[in-house]
Amino acid sequence: MASPMQPQDLERGFELLARVPYGRVATSMRALPFLASARHIVADGRLLLRMHRGYGYHLACVGSVVAYGADNLGEASPSSSASASEGQWSVQCVGTCEQIEPTTAELELFGPTPHYADGELFDPVYLRVDPQFVTVHELRGGSAPRRPAGLEARRG
Repeated sequence: MASPMQPQDLERGFELLARVPYGRVATSMRALPFLASARHIVADGRLLLRMHRGYGYHLACVGSVVAYGADNLGEASPSSSASASEGQWSVQCVGTCEQIEPTTAELELFGPTPHYADGELFDPVYLRVDPQFVTVHELRGGSAPRRPAGLEARRG
């Protein structure tokens, strides 16, 4: 049985989430699991998401329990002073999701919307996740292994 969420878990999770702009929301659609990218902000103790309405993913999220996760695992090399002092972390929030109309102040925190999503005009939809559970994992010390020469990602 899971223990109740501690206030410090929520505070630390939101503190870390505020450091990165994007994450992934997970739920199920037609009985199959899926992940979708979303822009997030933390405002007034709430986790708010912005997604592209055209994908329809928000329809599976609204009224459902979702997991939302973000991390700094792909960020700058651990040798940079900020990454070295901060370490690596990941946050997952699990809770119910509802569609909202953000305030003007919240819209400003989200910043400008993309112009296009997969070639179509970006049509924003906004969601709120009310976390029931927040999990924070932090790794400190050491460094990430460097890629051997010749294994750079190739783009065609």
